[in-house]
Amino acid sequence: MKKNILITGGSGFIGSSLSLSLIKKGYNIRVLDNLSKQIHGDNPQSSHLYNLIKNQVEFFKGDVRKRKDWIEALDNQHIVVHLAAETGTGQSMYEIEKYTEVNIKGTSILLDILANNNHTIEKIVIASSRSIYGEGKYQCTEHGTVYPKERNEKDMLQGDFNVKCPYCGTNVKLLPTDELSQIHPSSIYGLTKQVQEEMCMIAGKSLNIPVVGFRYQNVYGPGQSLSNPYTGILSIFSTRIKNNNEINIFEDGKESRDFVFIQDVVDATILGIEKKEANYNVYNVGSGERTSVLDVMKNLLREYNTDIDYSISGNFRLGDIRDNYADLSKISNDLGFKPKVSFEQGIKLFCNWVSNQETQIDQYSKSFEEMRNKGLLK
Repeated sequence: MKKNILITGGSGFIGSSLSLSLIKKGYNIRVLDNLSKQIHGDNPQSSHLYNLIKNQVEFFKGDVRKRKDWIEALDNQHIVVHLAAETGTGQSMYEIEKYTEVNIKGTSILLDILANNNHTIEKIVIASSRSIYGEGKYQCTEHGTVYPKERNEKDMLQGDFNVKCPYCGTNVKLLPTDELSQIHPSSIYGLTKQVQEEMCMIAGKSLNIPVVGFRYQNVYGPGQSLSNPYTGILSIFSTRIKNNNEINIFEDGKESRDFVFIQDVVDATILGIEKKEANYNVYNVGSGERTSVLDVMKNLLREYNTDIDYSISGNFRLGDIRDNYADLSKISNDLGFKPKVSFEQGIKLFCNWVSNQETQIDQYSKSFEEMRNKGLLK
C-alpha cells in the first residue's frame, strides 16, 4: 500500500511539482497551504500553481503557525514533506518576525505535536537551503580552506565585491560547498532555515522518526511564481522583460549561483522519501555548476528574442552572498542522484513556459524601494 504524504506549502513552486510526481507514483497526497498572495497573486484560487493540483490532491487551506491546522492535516498521514516557508533573502532582513513565526514557530508546532500527540508519521523531509552556509567554502593561498564571513560594506561601496580570507583579508578562490562546510548564514532567512533543519534532526532522533534534510540551491523552472518580486531571479527578470522594463543587475554582474531545475529537485526529494539510506542525513541538491547573473540575463534576452536595456549598477543588498555552487558527492554516493537538466536546457523550458503565461504586474520596483528605505539596499 502506498503511503499518505502531507506536503506543507504543497501548492507552491516545488510543492505542486512534487505533488504531481508523487501522484503518478501512486501516493496519496494531502496539501496544507495558505495560498499566500505573494506567491499566488491577488486571486489565489485562480493561480497557475494552485490549479495544477486543485483536483488531484486533498487540499487543506491552513497556516503552519496554527496548531489546529497542523493537527487536522497530520491525521492519518505517514510522511511529512515540510516545504512551507517564507523564502526571500532580502525581505527576511526587515520582515524578521514574519520569517521567524512561519519558518521556526511553524516547524516547532509540528515537532511539538509529534512529541506529545498520537500520530502515524513515519518520516519527515525538511526543505533546508544553501543559504545556511553563508558565503560558503573558499581556498586561501596562505591559509588553505576557509569559510569567510559576510563581505564588508565599505569594500562593496567602493566596488570591491570579492570575498576575503577571514584571517589575512586577501581575495580567495571559490570551492564547491559540501555538507561538512561551516554553517554561518548571513541573512535572517538563512538563519531560520538552519534552525528548521537542526530542530527537525534533533527532534527526529529523539522521537525515533527518520528525518531527511535537503539544502536546495537556486531552484527554477516552469511554474515558478512570476508575481513574487522578492525571490527567484529568473522569474523577476522575466516579468520585467515582459513588461518592457529595464533590468538593474546588482554588484558587477559576476556574482553567481547554482541554478537547479525543478524536476531535478523533485527527483532528489522523492529519493529522500523512498530510500532508507537517506534517513537522518542532509544533502545538497543542485546542479553542481555556477552561473553568473550576467550570463542569466544574456540567456533570457536570447530566449525572449529581445534587446531590452539592462545596466550593471553596483547596487548590492546586505545579506546577499557573492558566489556558490554545490558539491553533490554525498547525494550522488548515497542516493544515486545526478541532475539531468543542464542550465541551457532548463532556461529554454522556463522561457517557453513564461511566454505562454499571462504577463504579470511588475512589482519589483516596490520591493526595491522597500529595501532601500530600510537601508538594506546600497
